[in-house]
Amino acid sequence: MTTEKKLIVGLTGGIGSGKTSVSDYLHEQGICVVDADVVARIVVEPGKPAWLDIKKHFGDEVLLENQTLNRPWLRQQVFADPEQRKVLEKFTHPRIRDEIISQLQAADSPYTILVSPLLIESGQYQLVEHIVVVDVPEEVQVQRTCSRDANGAEQVKRIIAAQISRSDRLSKADDVLDNSGDLAGLQHQAAELHKKLLKASRKK
Repeated sequence: MTTEKKLIVGLTGGIGSGKTSVSDYLHEQGICVVDADVVARIVVEPGKPAWLDIKKHFGDEVLLENQTLNRPWLRQQVFADPEQRKVLEKFTHPRIRDEIISQLQAADSPYTILVSPLLIESGQYQLVEHIVVVDVPEEVQVQRTCSRDANGAEQVKRIIAAQISRSDRLSKADDVLDNSGDLAGLQHQAAELHKKLLKASRKK
């Protein structure tokens, strides 16, 4: 890790927990946000090494007509078969990590947010000094994700099961934002967190 002298904060939470709402709010306050999901899309763009590895392993069915990944098909494969998920992670995680480090090094705000649903599972937590968890009960995760995406409840539950458990995630947290209420309540917590992190960044 070579991003010394900057406060790097990891922001995580399960699917449908509200990570994006928090990171969007902090971005509006002028904070640089490195989004692991965005990075994950960059490293699998057509022709890049991870894309080539995925195509070779999973076959042409993994691609759409425009040669981008058929994400719904791939998601079904990897969440139905843990071994296939491990293969995909082997292709993508090291490259995602390298791109994340590059973006963190380029950040120039008082502190930087690394938002990642797999912050802990992927080892990306090693890149941060402070972990913030956005937390909601599992039933709320399922409800919100089903209403937002085209996934059924069983698919969402499989995704949740593939992520670290809620209790294990919370055990790693330095701060917890409770998103079981409304957006205004979450933004209030995010505002208090922002003040705290600005203060901590001045001590660096």
